[in-house]
Amino acid sequence: MLNLIKKNYFLLISTFIILYFVFNLLDGERGLFSYIKKNEILKDLRQTEQNYLEKIDDLEFKNSLLTNNLDLDYIETLIRSKFLFGKDNEDTYIINNDN
Repeated sequence: MLNLIKKNYFLLISTFIILYFVFNLLDGERGLFSYIKKNEILKDLRQTEQNYLEKIDDLEFKNSLLTNNLDLDYIETLIRSKFLFGKDNEDTYIINNDN
């Protein structure tokens, strides 16, 4: 058995080296599977960043409605939502007294 190992020493070492490189190529920290997983994480992070940027733009717009030029319609919407002054899907009727 020992003589067989000595005769095929080069073949045995090269096989282990090839297996080592193939394993690291596919499953190492910088391997193919890790690359695919990191790309999915990057895509999710970019989508999350886009969602946060949209929320920031929305909040900046709402803030601009409450600063210099007050938008009375927006204030009415805030009052209705915060103080439950109205109900969802309600119909609003305006009665004019133009006698």
